[in-house]
Amino acid sequence: MTELNDFINRFQFTLPLARQPIKQTGKSAAVLLPIINKVNPTLLLTQRSPLLRSHAGQVAFPGGMSDPEDSTIIATALREAYEEVAIPPEKVQVLGQLAPMQSYGGYQVTPVIGLLPDNLTYQANPSEVSSIFEVPLFDALSIQRYKYIDIKRAGRPNRIFFYWYNGHLVWGLTAAIIHQLALQLN
Repeated sequence: MTELNDFINRFQFTLPLARQPIKQTGKSAAVLLPIINKVNPTLLLTQRSPLLRSHAGQVAFPGGMSDPEDSTIIATALREAYEEVAIPPEKVQVLGQLAPMQSYGGYQVTPVIGLLPDNLTYQANPSEVSSIFEVPLFDALSIQRYKYIDIKRAGRPNRIFFYWYNGHLVWGLTAAIIHQLALQLN
């Protein structure tokens, strides 16, 4: 548990003092990075339903678009996590958030870090999630595990991070968020 406490202290110590300015696109979203408080902590991820219009079948964090009734971006992350995998909002100890990241779909996505007790039962909403799995937290935060490719998109250079875990390809914004967290803690 000491490693998890070190992670929490280090994460909270390295929170960005000034948030990156959010572009006024009107499109904001949030994801929850659920850390499960185990002897060997894990990070909960989902495999999106293959029937979805966008990002079908991809590995993702629970999350999505902000709704008008969401009072904060944290409320968005908690609501979406409840809708997608039945994580009760009152069971999440919010540790903080990372600076928003721009998605290819034009959303400003704010990653919210939350600590969950080990005794929760998760239930995938089949219209959004095909499966739920866990990755050892410190494995996911190991920068050496990440590979990347550089591409040009709309004439701009982009780096796409990815890594494999137990047959799951974690890539794109999800991998970029974890990679950014690992860099911040390094």
